[in-house]
Amino acid sequence: MLKINRHVLSNGLRLVHSQDDSTQMVALNVLYNVGARDENPEHTGFAHLFEHLMFGGSVNIPDYDAPLQLAGGENNAWTNNDITNYYLTVPKQNVETGFWLESDRMLSLDFNERSLEVQRGVVMEEFKQRCLNQPYGDVSHLLRPLAYKEHPYQWPTIGKELSHIANATLDQVKEFFFRFYAPNNAVLAVTGNISFEETVRLTEKWFGPIPRREVPVRNLPQEPRQMGERRLTVERNVPLDSLFMAYHMCERNHPDYYAFDILSDILSNGRSSRLNQRLVQQKQLFSSIDAYISGSIDAGLFHISGKPAAGVSLEQAEEAVCEELKILQTELIAEHELEKVKNKFESTQIFGYMNYLNVATNLAWFELNGQVEDMEQEVERYRAVTAEQLRTVAQQAFGRESGVVLHYKSS
Repeated sequence: MLKINRHVLSNGLRLVHSQDDSTQMVALNVLYNVGARDENPEHTGFAHLFEHLMFGGSVNIPDYDAPLQLAGGENNAWTNNDITNYYLTVPKQNVETGFWLESDRMLSLDFNERSLEVQRGVVMEEFKQRCLNQPYGDVSHLLRPLAYKEHPYQWPTIGKELSHIANATLDQVKEFFFRFYAPNNAVLAVTGNISFEETVRLTEKWFGPIPRREVPVRNLPQEPRQMGERRLTVERNVPLDSLFMAYHMCERNHPDYYAFDILSDILSNGRSSRLNQRLVQQKQLFSSIDAYISGSIDAGLFHISGKPAAGVSLEQAEEAVCEELKILQTELIAEHELEKVKNKFESTQIFGYMNYLNVATNLAWFELNGQVEDMEQEVERYRAVTAEQLRTVAQQAFGRESGVVLHYKSS
C-alpha cells in the first residue's frame, strides 16, 4: 500500500505526494485538466500545440531544457482528448530546479511570434508525417467523426485539419493558455525521495504566488445513442487492406468500464487471447489483429482492428470478428480464462507501483478523475467483475446497430 499525502493551495492547485526512499530521484508530474475535447471546433489541435509551446520558454526562463539538463534531469509530455500531462525527473539534491521550472511555465509562457512560428511548424510537420504521409495515418480522422456526431471526441488530439494549426494566432494561443493553464485547473503529483513536508514547502514557495484563474465550467454535448450501423469504405495507397471496427462504451467512472477493459484483454492480450488463437493461428483469417479500449473520461470506444491474411476479403474478416463477439454475448467466459486476465491486471499494477514516475502519473490522474485514493481500489474493481457481467456488457455493446465499421482498402 502506498502512503498518499494531499495538500491544496489557496490558489486551488491540488498537490498529491508519495515518498519512495528506494530511489535517489524525484518526479514531478503536472496534469492540466484540458485536452482536445475542450477546443473550439474551428480551432482544433491547440492542446497538442501547447504541449510543444510549453517547452518554448516561459516568462522568466527563456530555455526550459538547459537548466534541467544541468541539474541532471529529464522531461517529457503527452496530450490526449481529455488531459495534458507534463513530467520531469531530477536527482533529489536538485529538486528545487524542477519546482522552479514547472511553476514558471504555469505562471505564464513567453508569448512571442517567433516561438509560436517555430512550434507551429513542428506540429504541422508532425501532422503531415503522422496523418498525411503515413499508411493508415488518417484512420482516426475517418473513424472518430463516424462514431461521434455531437461530442468533441469527433476529432483526434492532433487536430481536425492542418489549417487549424497553420492559422493559429498569438491572441488565440494566449487566450487558450489563460483559460486552462491555471493552478485551479491542475494537479501536481510529487514522488520519489522527498518528504511530504519539503514537498509542501517547495510547492507553496514556487506555486503559491500564481493567481487562480477563471476556468470555464465544462459543458460538453452528450453523444446521443447510436441507432444504426455506420460504415465507410476508403481506398488509399497502402500495402494491405485493413479492417477497423468500433463500438460505443461507457465513461471512465462507470462500473462497466472494468468489464470493457477485461473484454478487450480476453479478445486480444497475448498469444493465448481469443482473436489471436482463433482468427490468426487456427483459421488464418488475419495476419494480425488487436482489440483495445480508448480509456477516455467521457463515453469512449471499444476498438477492434486487424489486417486480413492474403486472399481473405474485408467482408469475410469482419464476419469472423462478429462471430467472436457473438460468442461473448451468448457464452459465459470460463473461470480460468477470466482469472488469467485479472492476474495480469494485478501484476501490471504491482510492477507499476515500483516505478516512482509511474506512481506520480497515476496519482495525478486519479486525483483529477475522482480522488487519489481510488488508485488503491483498482485491482479490487477488476477482481469484482463476473462472467455474467461480461456477457451482459457484450450483449448491450456489441449489437450491429451500435457498430462503426471502416473498410480501408489498398488501391
